[in-house]
Amino acid sequence: MNTRRELLRRAVAASALWPWAQLSLAQAPAAADAPRFVLVILRGGLDGLTAAPVIGDPAFAEARGALAQFAGEPLPLQGPFALNPLLPQLHGLYGRGEMAVLHAVGLPYRERSHFDAQQVLESGGSRPHEITTGWLGRALAARGGNAPAIKAVALETAVPLVLRGPVDVDTWAPSTLPEPGAELVTRLEMLYRDDPALAQALARARGLRAEPGMAEGLSGRSGAGRNAAQALAAKAAEFLQRGSQVAVLEMGGWDSHANQAAPNGATSNNLRTLDAALAALYQGLQAGGLWQRSVVLVATEFGRQVGINGTQGTDHGSGGAAFVLGGAVRGGQVISDWPGLATKDRFEGRDLRITTDLRAVWRGILGQHLQVPRAALDATVLPGSAGLPRLDLLRS
Repeated sequence: MNTRRELLRRAVAASALWPWAQLSLAQAPAAADAPRFVLVILRGGLDGLTAAPVIGDPAFAEARGALAQFAGEPLPLQGPFALNPLLPQLHGLYGRGEMAVLHAVGLPYRERSHFDAQQVLESGGSRPHEITTGWLGRALAARGGNAPAIKAVALETAVPLVLRGPVDVDTWAPSTLPEPGAELVTRLEMLYRDDPALAQALARARGLRAEPGMAEGLSGRSGAGRNAAQALAAKAAEFLQRGSQVAVLEMGGWDSHANQAAPNGATSNNLRTLDAALAALYQGLQAGGLWQRSVVLVATEFGRQVGINGTQGTDHGSGGAAFVLGGAVRGGQVISDWPGLATKDRFEGRDLRITTDLRAVWRGILGQHLQVPRAALDATVLPGSAGLPRLDLLRS
């Protein structure tokens, strides 16, 4: 006779054959009127001065050289700030008061290693590897009292560090594996019919099929990558409609050491992809009636150096830009204590100086939007951040 352990083993084996990922059933779905939060991680170090050029800074043109030229006119924001012309959808959200730009932002870490900077970005610590769980993972269970745990999904093959913590997290990712045959599906249904948990897991897995072409990857260096990013963003919106309250997805390829200004180069195509993916996320959340209570944060591990390098790109830096969008966002503004781009104003003479700690952005979203208590933010979620200033990010 098959034991339950053997049935579970077979379930895992069967899921490996399935061209879609199963989700855990650990947390109850969020209420329809609960706030939603999406974190988009840009891995590789987005150049904030390319994404959001500060064309009104007196030192901008000279400091940036060839990178001060764009594929079209920069899209105006308030004051000296602008948006790259390859981000028209984001600019539209800004114009409707649903997107804010954060500039000269960054982390306490300053040493320019991708691996260490990403560890700090996801762990929420002050130094690499001092914390081994994620700030968002710790926040999921930090509301205390009778508040239910926050249900989250990572649109990746494994739970990213930022979501690791005391609460189980769902994962979903597309696959290139072939469709299972009808006979296999029938056999699995018969095998699981006397076990409600396994039967429910199988039924749920069958409802999470990947869209064709979604396994192309999220690098924006091709049309296929752009389509995949849009499809994944739309899938994130679908999960939030089904009851997840938090979603995390990522996009790689932002390490721009060479040919950064090429009209069809990696950076330009990544910007087009980011704009298209965020538009798809907006459309999905709007169609599901969730946009007005949603916040989307787009962040990267560090910015780039101000000056152009010898291969027409930029090297690892410190300060950069982030975006906050959503119907719950107090948009139409640029939030920045702008330090200036003159050499004397830069960090170590080369980087955009950080004047806003990215952890203050997280605190605002977690505290105001997801109702994580301040005591938990101070003690366990973002230790060491209690003295950071409050940012006015969200609508009251």
